[in-house]
Amino acid sequence: MSLLIRHARVLTLALPDAGAATTLIGGRKARRGGALKELGVIARGDVLVVDGKIAAVGPELAVPAGAEVIEADGRVLMPGFVDCHTHACWAGDRLDEWEQELRGVASAEILKKGGGMQATVRAVKEATRKQLASGLRTRLDAMLRGGTTTVEVKSGYGLSIDGETKMLHAIARAAQEFPGTVVSTALLGQTVDGDVATFTRMVVRELLPAVWHEFPGIAVDAVCATDAWPVEACVRLFERAGKHGLPLRLSADAAEPTGMIAEALRLHVRSVDHMENASKADLVALAASDTFGVFTPAASFHAGGRYARAGAFAESGGLVALASDYSVVSAPTHSMPFVIALAVRKSGLTVAEAITATTVNAAAALGLNDRGTIEVGQRADLILLRHRDERLLAHEVGGNPVELVVAGGKRVG
Repeated sequence: MSLLIRHARVLTLALPDAGAATTLIGGRKARRGGALKELGVIARGDVLVVDGKIAAVGPELAVPAGAEVIEADGRVLMPGFVDCHTHACWAGDRLDEWEQELRGVASAEILKKGGGMQATVRAVKEATRKQLASGLRTRLDAMLRGGTTTVEVKSGYGLSIDGETKMLHAIARAAQEFPGTVVSTALLGQTVDGDVATFTRMVVRELLPAVWHEFPGIAVDAVCATDAWPVEACVRLFERAGKHGLPLRLSADAAEPTGMIAEALRLHVRSVDHMENASKADLVALAASDTFGVFTPAASFHAGGRYARAGAFAESGGLVALASDYSVVSAPTHSMPFVIALAVRKSGLTVAEAITATTVNAAAALGLNDRGTIEVGQRADLILLRHRDERLLAHEVGGNPVELVVAGGKRVG
């Protein structure tokens, strides 16, 4: 099967001197510094896709026999979005408590009435694997229509061996039917059920081994915060997971500095996410490392809170990525164009930096080196915008700018 997209404004994100401007981290390409702004634009070019991969890129390519031809007429063609931090697998909703929050009801009062994360934990416990997979698949389809072709999806609401493995099996089931790519993450340190010491000990000694035996190589995640996992528990979890070669991911300093970023660097965590209230010293240290900073401005928008300093992090040479944090409560959006618009307005990134942070860098943060650029041999995950200028991705707010999606070489919308 071959597909030719003609006469597009192609954002290849290829670099003229990839060796000099690309950081290789465990075989993963990642952009930092001035390379974040290099979109590799071909003002009017063609892209040929054969058997799911990019076969040729350039002006006026020959049309192979039997190829489907799509006329772009100057519109922007770019890599599909990679959303590297989501909680897209859930059950139930939290609309009642959201309305209470809008009326000014205190969080403590909502929790006393059974609200908060435990409401989602109960809903997930009551849902079957099939129901969880069905709900996730519906959300994945919506994400695909919005141009997201690769999605990271976390567990985290199970809080037990049966609950977490049920979520991870549901994620795997939904992924089998998805034209794009789903990357599962075991969020084992999402919250605490009961006594902190007892629960975190159970996760490290029992839940973690059960997960790595059933899902070899899966990334392990934790949320370090005063109302989630303390630093000491996160360190124990990561030290044991790291001994078994599992990739490590961390969410930290969303509400206040915790001191966990320094530990994350010592433990070679793949990414530190959120960081809305991280200290300047921690951000500078993170920027000097080979750990990604994953920023989630939609969570700040929904909560009405502080935006993380992604622009300053990029200027310091950090490996910056952007993600939606799509979830039932903290960031109820899957729109990566909206994330780009917020990152440019509120977090200090340029449009080009934000595009790089949602494509090649987000892919690298997930350990994927076969997508995020439009180059020969890369997986053909492509989106054709209705815009002829990529800056409109950030300037326009609301609506879906994606006119056509190609996932794995197949036209899917």
